Amino acid sequence: MSLPAIWYLPAPNHTRTVFAPAVYQRLLDNFALTINPGPGGLSAQQVEEGLHQFDGVVTGWGTPPLTPAALQRAGRLQIVAHSAGSVKHLFTPEQVEGELIPRQLCVASANGAIALNVAEHTVGALIAMCRQWFTHARNIREKGLWLDPGLPKTGQFLRGATIGLISASTVGREVIRLLQPFDVQILVYDPFLSDWEAGRLGVEKVELDEAFRRADMVTVHAPKIPETYHLIGARQLGLLRNGAVFVNTSRGAVLDHEALLAEARTGRILVQLDVTDPEPLPADHPLRALENVVITPHTSGAGQYGYHRIGEYTLLALEAFFQRRPVPGRVDLTRWAQLA
Repeated sequence: MSLPAIWYLPAPNHTRTVFAPAVYQRLLDNFALTINPGPGGLSAQQVEEGLHQFDGVVTGWGTPPLTPAALQRAGRLQIVAHSAGSVKHLFTPEQVEGELIPRQLCVASANGAIALNVAEHTVGALIAMCRQWFTHARNIREKGLWLDPGLPKTGQFLRGATIGLISASTVGREVIRLLQPFDVQILVYDPFLSDWEAGRLGVEKVELDEAFRRADMVTVHAPKIPETYHLIGARQLGLLRNGAVFVNTSRGAVLDHEALLAEARTGRILVQLDVTDPEPLPADHPLRALENVVITPHTSGAGQYGYHRIGEYTLLALEAFFQRRPVPGRVDLTRWAQLA
């Protein structure tokens, strides 16, 4: 029996980043792999001309969208395994409705692997901000202060806190899992989360304003879709208690930055942003200068552990599909509009 023919589109540097050597070797052993040999990515035209020869295709960072013509010609194609996070750039909504769903084409994503890194960053940010590590470090290094008497020695740190999560997304669910040892109460705002699923996750489902009003710390994991543009604004930020921690690792556009600036300037909340709007923030943007705001350059998704899991997820998706088993990371194409 011949091995499934897979076209591997990512460039070699992507392979080195996301595939551990043993995992990549298994990919080579289990499939008839045609590899992109060049240092750069293939063009959309090149993909369009060659895709019809394959049973499956592996995409990744930098690979072009699959054009309508490419999909229409590729009658043999059964699975698209994306060795990265979001698949939204690969297809248009019209392709999903008119081509992918009718053909029952399998699209699998490794966004669950990237979520591992983002969730780790999120929990670390909650701890660092509530304990004001950055402020203490600046005081010692730049001001010669061993202990600023204006900073509280104790307070509501992560253990025992009430945490508000905005969206029970893939990242949000991994954050919920990581928070379990800290004896926290978790409030979740997510209009797509059922009461049954909230019970299964062990969280309390609440409205958006209630999450901000009740939480000691709020962390955002909502996708960037039209419905979430500036979802969080002056009303929600104003509901945060004094000393509350606010963390955003999702997308900058979910947050009204002018409203955040006005609230952060009061000094009453602590803010950690891994994403901004625009990105990067201009060098003279006033959020950069506020001591109670810590900005990182969209690095929460990075990390060898999660990156190598991307390769594992991609391999497992291909193996499961061709063995007629449930495919891990399979994208629910009927919910395309809600995907990040």
